[in-house]
Amino acid sequence: MIRWLAIFAFLAVWASPAMAQVDTASPENIQIGLSTDRVSIRSDFGGADLTIFGALENVDPLVSHRGRYDVIVVLEGPARPIVVWKKTRVLGMWINTQSQTFINVPASYSVATTRAFQDIADSQAYKQLSLGADNIHLQPINPDGSAMTVQEFAGALRDRKRAAGLYSDRVGGVEFLSQNLFRATVSLAPNVPVGTHRARAFLFKNSTFVRETSVPLVIYKAGFEQSIFRAAHDYSLFYGLFAVALAMLTGWAGSILFRRE
Repeated sequence: MIRWLAIFAFLAVWASPAMAQVDTASPENIQIGLSTDRVSIRSDFGGADLTIFGALENVDPLVSHRGRYDVIVVLEGPARPIVVWKKTRVLGMWINTQSQTFINVPASYSVATTRAFQDIADSQAYKQLSLGADNIHLQPINPDGSAMTVQEFAGALRDRKRAAGLYSDRVGGVEFLSQNLFRATVSLAPNVPVGTHRARAFLFKNSTFVRETSVPLVIYKAGFEQSIFRAAHDYSLFYGLFAVALAMLTGWAGSILFRRE
């Protein structure tokens, strides 16, 4: 509750008319805040929606009245190398024959927008900002390959991510609550990766990019399973001895229970 009150207080300060009139000649700015900077997930986690609040500073009332301000919010997962394989039919069997490794690929990428992408800005602006799943810069570890091959593997990578629910778009997921305040809802997939994510907000005015801001979000596992995982890594020797002892005890108990007379 205290953190939520802090968020609303933060937004109220940024959205106050006095603040907006300090310097009307300065360019617009955008700020976002999270209700929490840490999210815990358990073994029964089935996905969720994350709400992000934000505020605009130094807005032009005329532009705002015409609805020409747009916001795109992205929740970007930690970057990791990913190997994409291509299967080929050989002697009646499908086997992996080709691969392409991409470095610094966002493990997840959830987007929320005020309107459809094509109604906010042109495709060139998104490419320059590397904004949107189709515009993420996927750098192959071997740049000497043909452009067609790299493009084919990059497209397959995006398709797999979308199929797994890790790359998603939510048109209309950003809603203006007032002239200055907005709320964005992004999706957390059931298989969302743990690690430090980054919430990013992009402000557009009359289809022109104005400003970007970002805040970190840590997603971590919790519960009994995570305790076992940590114990296995932090105390590997004792964990191994305990596992062997437990296996021996289980075998002995089974031989007693199912012993034939």
